[in-house]
Amino acid sequence: MTVSVLHSASETGHAWWRKTPNGAAIIDTAATTTAQLLADRAAIDAAVSADSVAVDSLKLISPVTRPCRVVAQMTNFASHVKDAGMDPATVPLTFFRKASASINGPFDDIVKPAHVKLLDYEVEIGLVIGRAIPVGTSISEANLAEFVAGLVVTNDVSARDIQLPQTQFYEAKSYPTFTPVGPELVLLTADELKRFGELRLRLSVSGEERQNALVDGDMLYRPLQALQSLTQFQELAAGDLILTGTPVGTALSAPPKPVEIIGNLLPPAIKWKAFFKRQAGNPKYLGHGDIVEASVSTDDGAIDLGTQRSAVRFA
Repeated sequence: MTVSVLHSASETGHAWWRKTPNGAAIIDTAATTTAQLLADRAAIDAAVSADSVAVDSLKLISPVTRPCRVVAQMTNFASHVKDAGMDPATVPLTFFRKASASINGPFDDIVKPAHVKLLDYEVEIGLVIGRAIPVGTSISEANLAEFVAGLVVTNDVSARDIQLPQTQFYEAKSYPTFTPVGPELVLLTADELKRFGELRLRLSVSGEERQNALVDGDMLYRPLQALQSLTQFQELAAGDLILTGTPVGTALSAPPKPVEIIGNLLPPAIKWKAFFKRQAGNPKYLGHGDIVEASVSTDDGAIDLGTQRSAVRFA
């Protein structure tokens, strides 16, 4: 059975909780970071439901603490790749970085900076690293669960009008509040992690479903492949966060082929001006007051990472 960890904040400080059938049981630990908590597994296991409080009474914050590394996989769902006008068979396994200062609570506002015009969403499954992984570490299906402690719901919020002209992602995806995480850190056994392909990602905006996809048949590079590739050049530590990509349904979509061909013939400044003029009329970009709900679970509910709910606020 999965173990769900919650992280709360109050006037007296932060606390860790284990979710139980009766609510949330306090974890007796001195841990202040996700890494420290994962090293105190005995305390997590010792939390008992007799001491539980209502989950709704807690102000939940991200169960992944910062600072940490936040690494994300690019175009990792076939449906998203096709929607971007590319061939999934030709897409390599690639990564980009996000600032961990972008990590936000699961029920906190997503704040759009005043200069950003096109705010987009991407529901993703986050892998939380459970132990140090030096460069060159041998990772296989047999020991994958030794390195992946658990999973979280994440939203890779993106400023598309910053991202696209720069042809790099760091700034566009790293503004404060641009990575909502949680509400739960779900710790998995090796057998439970093998059900990763059965996870379904969902995202809605103000009640309208935008994304709904299963990992199986859509995700191009699974966690094993991602970590095998990443640890060839990047060391990882307990508490680091790996975002594994998003399916089709984001506001941004590739233009029709004839429009794309014509656009490629134009000088870059004119091309981008025309592109963003068209995008400005796209109602799927996030607006002030929109409510973004994102969830990840298996269809049978055996693995449920919970649902985050974020209001969009324009600065």
